[in-house]
Amino acid sequence: MKKEQKHETDYIRKYQEEGYTANFLFDGGALLDSETKYAYTPEEIFIVAHHRYEGMSDPDDMSILYIIETADKKKGTHLLGYGPTADLEEAEFFKDIPEENYSTNADIHKLT
Repeated sequence: MKKEQKHETDYIRKYQEEGYTANFLFDGGALLDSETKYAYTPEEIFIVAHHRYEGMSDPDDMSILYIIETADKKKGTHLLGYGPTADLEEAEFFKDIPEENYSTNADIHKLT
């Protein structure tokens, strides 16, 4: 039996239940906490996990859900589009996060 692919919202809900409730937005070259408006630099971001998605009906519909903890202990999520429609500045921001800020098992493929 083929395993059903989870949707981004399934993971977001699951991580919210685990305390990852902050919503991070990309604006002006920084990742903003939507509540406090604090602008995080790449060095202040730690990637706990990330999940990649491709649209079933549209291959250009691609995204990555990042599960994030910050240097000041905020926990939340950020959804990044990638592929042909990606925001290059936003993609560069995530490339600039130091490698040591990625969990050793950040690329997980199932719900925890």
